[in-house]
Amino acid sequence: MSNKALQEALDGRWAHVRRAAREQLAGSHFVAVPGETIDQARDRIGQLIRELPVEPGVAAGFPVAYGGGADPGGSVVAAEMLAQIDLSLMVKAGVQWGLFGGAVVALGTERHHDAYLRDILSADLMGCFAMTETGHGSDVQQLRTTCVYDPASETFDLHTPHEAARKDYIGNAARDGRMAVVFAQLVTDDHRYGVHAWLVPIRDGNGDPMPGVTIGDDGHKAGLLGVDNGRISFDHVTVPREMLLDRYGQVAPDGTYTSSIENDTRRFFTMLGTLVRGRVVVGGAASAATKSALTIAVRYGEVRRQFSAPGMEREVALNDYLAHQRKLLIPLATSYALTFAQEDLVTALHEVQTAPPEEQDEQDEHRQRELESRAAGLKAAQTWHATRTIQLCREALGGAGYLAENRLPGLKADTDVFTTFEGDNTVLLQLVAKGLLTGYRDAFGSLDGWGRATFVAEQVRDMFFERTAARGLIQRLIEAVPGRDEEVALTDRGWHLRMFEDREKHLLDGVVRRLRKGAAEKKDRPFDIFNDVQDHVLAVAQAHIERVVLESFVAAVERVGDPLLSKVCDLYALSTIEAHRAWFLEHQRLTPSRSKGVTAMVNDLLRQLRPRLGELVDAFAVPDEWLACAALREEPGRQDTMAGHDRKIHEGQ
Repeated sequence: MSNKALQEALDGRWAHVRRAAREQLAGSHFVAVPGETIDQARDRIGQLIRELPVEPGVAAGFPVAYGGGADPGGSVVAAEMLAQIDLSLMVKAGVQWGLFGGAVVALGTERHHDAYLRDILSADLMGCFAMTETGHGSDVQQLRTTCVYDPASETFDLHTPHEAARKDYIGNAARDGRMAVVFAQLVTDDHRYGVHAWLVPIRDGNGDPMPGVTIGDDGHKAGLLGVDNGRISFDHVTVPREMLLDRYGQVAPDGTYTSSIENDTRRFFTMLGTLVRGRVVVGGAASAATKSALTIAVRYGEVRRQFSAPGMEREVALNDYLAHQRKLLIPLATSYALTFAQEDLVTALHEVQTAPPEEQDEQDEHRQRELESRAAGLKAAQTWHATRTIQLCREALGGAGYLAENRLPGLKADTDVFTTFEGDNTVLLQLVAKGLLTGYRDAFGSLDGWGRATFVAEQVRDMFFERTAARGLIQRLIEAVPGRDEEVALTDRGWHLRMFEDREKHLLDGVVRRLRKGAAEKKDRPFDIFNDVQDHVLAVAQAHIERVVLESFVAAVERVGDPLLSKVCDLYALSTIEAHRAWFLEHQRLTPSRSKGVTAMVNDLLRQLRPRLGELVDAFAVPDEWLACAALREEPGRQDTMAGHDRKIHEGQ
């Protein structure tokens, strides 16, 4: 397989969007600028967002009738490409078209679309997504902002009751936003109907706050200087009835509330489910930034030399050291794996969101729940992977990695917030685990009923392991594995799959047993029942995500049929098993000798992949201008000289 063919495999279904971005955003015009002040960064990003193409672009997710491309999958991929150029630009675009515009599309009706979507698309109407409050971030259902309906005036009274209820960290709020989608508790006829969303003007034509609206600036952040995050409070602001985004809940002129979804909690999660695209974008953008960091570190490691081996006149390239290979190649394999898992996720999102309107309103609840769970889990995996890997890449460049001109400090600072942006990762993992536990509950009754349930392993396996479209392939590979692990090659794909699946199932069974025991002993303390097993719950979620990612990678390997890609998949699987070998040893899934064999095989795969290391990052196809790394523009001769100088210093000469 040529580099180009490997690139096409990574580019995936929306390869045309990636190619268009590389062509339309070529050169250095859009690239991040190190050393800017906040005002300079905001001015630059505020101008660039108006220059971004709509199709293909982040705004391509809008309906065709309003100038978009009706391509939510393409919109996600376009955001990933922006993340490789400038993360501030990506986040600004995501706030404008993904969160603000996306909420109007998903939660509004035709009158809202006709009135606002064209101006949102053109960025003539800049907006905010005002959900998070200072005192309530992840617990959105308990937001304190209220919006009380008055039938006499046919208006809502929007109010921030105390400082902890102010909207905080809101993109576009500090400077550019003119309108906000505000989430608040809907109250009418003295009854609270849960969190809903309204379109609320926050600035007038001169850019001054509207009456009753107080806007503050969050100030200097660790990164994303081009995004004007701010705080918004409302002092009894009057909002017309028609500004309620009422696709899922309507208020009549007399104050009567109606909804096609009677249960308040179910309606709330249905509304949030329509906004899942933002979470998918954040995970994909984190992976895209990680690919840039890995490309920089690997290319630097090819030309940067350090110390000479006996009998060698020339010093050794960094990439030839096993420790350096472990530092970069194992995360590189994980990045490949996450790329294919993200592709499957975006495809699922696209299919759900491009279904006919009548089908979207009647979407199978199980399918929607699975999409939300997978989006939450992958977002956590991708953003944590970005944080760890970009730090490793920074270290791989030594002192050069600390210089802003070499891009890595900016990537590190800009992606750091992604672990809590669009959902705190720890909370998201609990969401994933609770989805798995719900499967048990649905099959065997309530938590109290778990004590009377008989769990049959085969039933659990079939019922709770959600599969990709490659279900048949995965099952065939697992069933082909011989009974005794010691007889199975360490690179046997079915054995990898069985190990991942077995760990997930064992952890899930264990959590259920502990919850069942807790329910019997602590009937009156439901918080303690769950809190006492929280560490176990998070381990279940992590194992689930790793299994899903491996299955996506395996399906891609089978589809593409390339030996190089197969070796990278082996490295991902075995390095993950190695990382959890304490668990596998404790639970007798590995013998000590086979555990040692796993490490030996990982090292052997690193040696085999070393000659192809440059080829593997080249397949990410990040344009040189987008990398914006001064160290990669230096001549190899200078690197050799620097290496010798550094060695002499190290040796005390």
